[in-house]
Amino acid sequence: MSKTPPKPYTVEEGRRAVRSFVLRQGRFTPAQQRAFDEAWPLFGLEYTGRPRDLDAVFGRSAPKVMEIGFGNGEALRFAARQDPDRDYIGLEVHAPGVGRLLNALKADGSHHVRVYHHDAVEVLRNEIADGALDEVRIYFPDPWHKKRHHKRRLVQPEFAALLVRKLRVGGRLHLATDWQDYAEHMWDVLDATPGLVNRAGPRGHVPRPEWRPETHFERRGLRLGHGVWDLLYDRVALPELNSPGT
Repeated sequence: MSKTPPKPYTVEEGRRAVRSFVLRQGRFTPAQQRAFDEAWPLFGLEYTGRPRDLDAVFGRSAPKVMEIGFGNGEALRFAARQDPDRDYIGLEVHAPGVGRLLNALKADGSHHVRVYHHDAVEVLRNEIADGALDEVRIYFPDPWHKKRHHKRRLVQPEFAALLVRKLRVGGRLHLATDWQDYAEHMWDVLDATPGLVNRAGPRGHVPRPEWRPETHFERRGLRLGHGVWDLLYDRVALPELNSPGT
């Protein structure tokens, strides 16, 4: 099937939309095109802009885990193979990475995984019900390390509030980065987000959990002398607002 690039993810900066990524599709191989032709009907989710019944999608009621920006799919494939009792939803805008993951899912027979080739914010806002997700994972997002580009970073207050809405109470948000400056930015945003509590305490991080494999991005960062920060947040109940006159 023929695929067109998704609209870019945006965050609002006043009235001007700001892209959080640049599409660098790279070389789209014949094998990756075959993946879209043959495996997309099995694992792909077309964006409709309408609320989606995830239990109907997977044909069962099970916890739902979403990975945003799965890259080449290495971590998502690992998680799906290790954890067949939960359903996995991957989102990625770069077509070659989607093609690689589709081929891997077909080889593994991982029918508890579905994939979007679309903008994460549009999917979350329009297709995922509030409280529908048990976990959200964001591994090694683009750090936009130049100061003038920090506004393009994925983790922003508006996006964090959106994640809180989509996670059930008791759910989990797991992020990883190999840029200390981005870890600091994540703490600034997420520690201040109502409904999220840092499991390691304010501005804390944890050792790499067993469910996250060491990715090629991580290995590259370690070779460059970067540290790696895993941040775990629990979704807690929001405090009830007092009604007028109480």
